[in-house]
Amino acid sequence: MTITPDTKDWTWVLRRPCPDCGLDTSRLRPEDVPTLLRANATAWRDVLADGDPRPRPRPDRWSPIEYACHVRDVCRVFADRLHLMLTEDQPHFPNWDQDATALADRYADQDPAVVAAELIDAAEHLAVRFAQVSGSQWERPGRRSDGAHFTVGTLARYFIHDPVHHLFDVTGREQSAHAAR
Repeated sequence: MTITPDTKDWTWVLRRPCPDCGLDTSRLRPEDVPTLLRANATAWRDVLADGDPRPRPRPDRWSPIEYACHVRDVCRVFADRLHLMLTEDQPHFPNWDQDATALADRYADQDPAVVAAELIDAAEHLAVRFAQVSGSQWERPGRRSDGAHFTVGTLARYFIHDPVHHLFDVTGREQSAHAAR
C-alpha cells in the first residue's frame, strides 16, 4: 500500500486545537514560533539518532526519516514564503506538491545524519527569520495557490503546526506550547 496524498485544508488549525497532536495555534503568539521550532528541530535530531528511522510503521504511513525530510523541506518552503511576504506586496505563493517532492527526492533513502543536520539548519534559518519580524510586519499579507490568505502572523502559527504534528505522528508525544515561553 502507498501513502494517500494529503489534500486536506489544514488552515482550520488556526481556529481550534488539533485533536491529534494537541497544539492550539490560536493560543500561540507568532513571536513564540522560533523557540517552538528550535525545540522541535532538536527533537527530530534525537528521533533520527534513535535506531533505524527508515522502516514505515505501516505501509500507508511515512517512516520517521520521511517525516523528517518533509519537515526539513517545510521549513525551507516557509522560509521562502516568509521572504516573499516581507519583500513583496501580497505575494501569491507558488504551489508545492509535498507528495511529489517526497517521491522525487527519495525521502526514504536519505541519510539520517545528513537529514538531521539539514533539518536543524533549515529550522534555525526560519527561526531567525521569524524572530526578526516586528511590529506591522506581522500583518503583511500573502496567499497560497489554493487562495488561502495569511498574514505573517497567521503563517507563523499555521506553519508550526506541521512540524509539531509530524513529530507527534512519529513519537506519539505532544510538544508543549509552553516550551515557547
